[in-house]
Amino acid sequence: MRESNWQKSSYSGASDNCVELRAANEMVELRESDEGHLTLRTTPTTFAALLHALKAGEFDHHA
Repeated sequence: MRESNWQKSSYSGASDNCVELRAANEMVELRESDEGHLTLRTTPTTFAALLHALKAGEFDHHA
Protein backbone atom coordinates (compact mmCIF):
# COMPACT_ATOMS: atom_id res chain seq x y z
CA MET A 1 0.00 0.00 0.00
CA ARG A 2 1.49 3.32 -0.98
CA GLU A 3 1.15 6.51 0.99
CA SER A 4 -1.99 8.40 -0.02
CA ASN A 5 -3.08 12.00 0.46
CA TRP A 6 -4.90 13.03 3.62
CA GLN A 7 -8.69 12.78 3.26
CA LYS A 8 -10.99 15.06 5.23
CA SER A 9 -14.05 13.65 6.97
CA SER A 10 -17.24 14.25 4.98
CA TYR A 11 -18.95 15.27 8.24
CA SER A 12 -16.65 18.30 8.53
CA GLY A 13 -18.37 20.26 5.78
CA ALA A 14 -16.62 23.56 5.11
CA SER A 15 -14.93 23.59 8.52
CA ASP A 16 -11.14 23.47 8.72
CA ASN A 17 -11.29 21.68 12.08
CA CYS A 18 -11.75 18.08 11.14
CA VAL A 19 -10.49 14.53 11.30
CA GLU A 20 -8.32 13.43 8.39
CA LEU A 21 -7.06 9.98 7.44
CA ARG A 22 -4.84 8.29 4.90
CA ALA A 23 -3.33 4.93 4.06
CA ALA A 24 0.43 4.75 4.57
CA ASN A 25 2.73 1.72 4.53
CA GLU A 26 -0.10 -0.79 5.03
CA MET A 27 -1.38 1.20 8.03
CA VAL A 28 -4.16 3.75 8.56
CA GLU A 29 -3.13 7.16 9.90
CA LEU A 30 -5.52 9.62 11.56
CA ARG A 31 -5.02 13.21 12.67
CA GLU A 32 -6.91 16.36 13.53
CA SER A 33 -6.40 19.04 10.92
CA ASP A 34 -5.46 21.66 13.52
CA GLU A 35 -2.92 19.29 15.18
CA GLY A 36 -1.31 17.88 12.04
CA HIS A 37 1.93 16.99 13.79
CA LEU A 38 0.11 14.42 16.00
CA THR A 39 -0.74 11.25 14.10
CA LEU A 40 -2.39 8.04 15.27
CA ARG A 41 -1.29 4.94 13.33
CA THR A 42 -3.21 1.66 13.40
CA THR A 43 -3.90 -1.40 11.31
CA PRO A 44 -6.79 -1.48 8.85
CA THR A 45 -8.42 -4.25 10.94
CA THR A 46 -8.28 -2.21 14.15
CA PHE A 47 -9.54 0.90 12.33
CA ALA A 48 -12.48 -1.10 10.93
CA ALA A 49 -13.31 -2.31 14.45
CA LEU A 50 -13.21 1.29 15.73
CA LEU A 51 -15.57 2.45 12.97
CA HIS A 52 -17.93 -0.42 13.71
CA ALA A 53 -17.98 0.46 17.43
CA LEU A 54 -18.56 4.15 16.69
CA LYS A 55 -21.43 3.40 14.31
CA ALA A 56 -22.96 1.03 16.87
CA GLY A 57 -22.94 3.82 19.48
CA GLU A 58 -20.61 2.03 21.86
CA PHE A 59 -19.02 5.34 22.94
CA ASP A 60 -22.14 7.50 23.06
CA HIS A 61 -22.59 7.35 26.84
CA HIS A 62 -19.04 7.60 28.13
CA ALA A 63 -18.00 10.61 30.16
